[in-house]
Order: sequence, then C-alpha cells, then structure tokens
Amino acid sequence: MPDLLPNSADLATPLPVIPVSLLNRLARERLEAAFPLCWVAGEVSNLSHASSGHVYFSLKDSAAQVRCVLFRSRAQLLGWRLENGQHIEACVLVTLYEVRGDFQLTVEAARRTGIGNLYDQFLRLKDKLAREGLFDSTAKRPLPAFPRRVGIVTSLQAAALHDVLSTLRRRAGQVGIVIYPTQVQGDGAASQIAAAIRCAGERRECELLIVCRGGGSIEDLWAFNDEAVARAIRACPLPVISGVGHETDFTIADFAADQRAPTPTAAAELAAPEQAALLARLAACRFALRRQIEQNLNQRGQQLDWLAHRLQRPAQYLARHQDHLHKLQRRLGAGLLQASAQARATLVSVTRRLLLSRPDPVRQAGHLEALAARLCSAWQTTTQARYADLDRLAAGLAHLNPAAVLARGYCVVSNAQGQIVRESKVLEPGQQIAVFFQRGRAEAAVLTVFEDDGIAFAAPAIASATSPE
Repeated sequence: MPDLLPNSADLATPLPVIPVSLLNRLARERLEAAFPLCWVAGEVSNLSHASSGHVYFSLKDSAAQVRCVLFRSRAQLLGWRLENGQHIEACVLVTLYEVRGDFQLTVEAARRTGIGNLYDQFLRLKDKLAREGLFDSTAKRPLPAFPRRVGIVTSLQAAALHDVLSTLRRRAGQVGIVIYPTQVQGDGAASQIAAAIRCAGERRECELLIVCRGGGSIEDLWAFNDEAVARAIRACPLPVISGVGHETDFTIADFAADQRAPTPTAAAELAAPEQAALLARLAACRFALRRQIEQNLNQRGQQLDWLAHRLQRPAQYLARHQDHLHKLQRRLGAGLLQASAQARATLVSVTRRLLLSRPDPVRQAGHLEALAARLCSAWQTTTQARYADLDRLAAGLAHLNPAAVLARGYCVVSNAQGQIVRESKVLEPGQQIAVFFQRGRAEAAVLTVFEDDGIAFAAPAIASATSPE
C-alpha cells in the first residue's frame, strides 16, 4: 500500500490551499460524473415531510444506510405516500450536499419493491399486443346508442357492481342487466374473466358488455393485465367498455376494449344514455315536429287561399294577359320599324362608300402606261448590268484558261498513270512521260533529270508526236 503521508520533500514544496466550499463542489462534481442514474433498493427510515414539500428519509439494509432527498416536484408525481418501514426501489442520482458536506442520494422516482417487475411485464405485454395490432383504433367498435340490455363482467361482492347497478338504475331504468359473475382478483381470476367474456359473446343476451372492478394496487388489478383477457375482449362480438380501477389506473384490458372508462361509474354512464335526457330530447323533438307540422299546414292553407283567389276571377286573369299581349305587339311593331330604319341607313352608307371606291379608267390607264415605261427602263438597265458582269466573268475565265497558258509556249507533263508531274525529282531516267502542247501532244522517255537552284530541267527523248487533225 503506498504511503499517503507527504514526505519531507513534499512538505518543503508549498501546496495550494483551497476553501471548503470549493472542495465540496469538486467532490460533488466527481460523484455525479462517476455515478449515472441507478436504482437502489432499501427500507425507508427517518422519514420527514418538510413544509416546503420536500421529503427527507434514509434508505437502509442490514449493513448500511444512506441519506436521501425527494424534492417536491418529484414527490407530487409519485402517486402514493412514503411511510417508514416500506421497502422501495428508488431511481437516484449520487451527489453531495455541499453546505453540510453530507453524502446523499437525490431521488428522481420510486416504486414499491416488486412493482417494478410487474410494471416491466405490463410494458412488455403491451408492446407485444400493440405490434400485433390488437389496440388499433380502426378495430374499435362503436357503442350502441340505445342498448336494451347491458352485460356486466365483475364479482358479485365488488363495490364496482353496486356502483354500476345504482348508476344504471338512476340513469336508465329501462335498460335490462345481465351479470356474468367472476373472480376479479387472485389466482385464476384472469382465466375466469376471459371465460365470462367468451360466455357473454356466445350467449348474445345483451348488446353491450362492461368489464369492471374497483381500484387497488397494481397487484390487485393484475388479473386485467393478462393476455388471455385482452384477446377475449378483442374476440368478443359485443362492444366492450373497460372500467377498471380509478382514473390513474391503466390496464391491458383498457387498451384492448372498444371504450375505456376512468371508473366503473363512468362505464355505466357511457353504456346507456340518461333516461331524463332522452325524455327531454324526445319532448323537444315532439314539440319541434308539432311546430313544423303546424307551419306546413299554415303554408299549405295560405297557398290554397292564393290559388282559390286566382280561380275566382278568370276574366281578370285573361284580361291581364290580353293587355300583356297588346304591349308585346306594340313593342314588336316599334322594333320592326326601328330595325328597318337602321337597315335603310346602313344601305345608304354602303352605297356611298361603293361609289367613292369605284375605279377611274382614264386615270388607271395613265398609271398603267407609267408603270410600263418604268418596267422597260428597269429591264434595260438590268440587262446591261448582267451583260457587263458576263463580260467580266468571261475575261476572268479566259485569263485562267490552261489553253491560254499553253499558247504562250508552256506545256504540261504527265506520267504513265496520267498524273501531272510538278517536280523533276519524281521522274527517273527511262521513265515514259506525255507532253501536252497547245495543239497536240508527244510521247517521250526521260534521259536525264537535272535540278538547279530549285528549278528542275528534264531532257526528254521524243519518241513520237501526235497532233490533232
């Protein structure tokens, strides 16, 4: 084990001096960085509820204990009250209270020992059934608006049954009730609940089914977190309302049911509409129907009076239409006169425009002669210009004519293949060549090839000569 005491050399070196507050802060930061959030199990002791709402207590086991603090914001979300002697599991942050230098745990959440495993099972089953589509909203069935008979799946000794029956008796005394008794807590309760739901679906004695029980701990409600119960609810041909526990309690049966009620009493209220409200609605509908009938009768009577008034004086009716016919005749005559006058004015205007646009033969003949003279002059000018262009192009072609070059004493030499020879270096002695003159040509053989100052001279031997006849 290394020696933790400073040696003489260390004592000779001055060490930094830090205040206690800085030391505690550094220790707290090291603790919080070293320990992430974790779950700690133990027994509650030394419990103290402060006026600020914070809760202070210790967690202990057989060998040690540690101080804990549960702040008010977290305590309000706990949902149950801490008591001395309870065995809990707390999700904590390891820290240090700097003011007093106390090592403590800050509690973020807590649960009773054993509930954590049940809650994990609840979450796993809920996730499994949700992936299968057992909780899809599209599969939910609508509740009947006016059920004549309602089934109840619960225990005969349950207080929830009394609440449901009293609520239905008070709200809807006309609704019949069928009870399917079953155990709702303890071993075998889940299978009995599922069997009762299947029995109700097979017997078809009612139009709606309520599955309910009162509140309790998660262990008390665990029968409604069974997979068999959820599948029986979804397989039931009747719409199912789940009213299990209190408002904060959620079970697998709530998610599988077609409608979830926060309490059994609320489930009864959802199952059947209130009789007084229905009677009031019926009375309102009766009053509205009577009023509508009276209004329709009044309107039909008024219409009948109007028709009878028209039938009583047919002569006036005919006279009124005759007056209307005379007015139409006068309007038609006035319209015809006006249309004729407009057409006549249009004809006069068109005649005047036609006379103004008639051509003058004398003036057009003079204009035609002027155009003929301009055409003849333009033709002569254009012809002379074209002849001048033709002479210029002919002189250019004559200048470029190879025959004119040959007339000045030049000749054209080609090899045996008929290719023009432009350089003497492509010729060889004894090679046959053809020499073309202005008139005629000669076949020759090359005797010697000369090259002098870039100008080559060839001495051909005339073999034969031909000339045009």
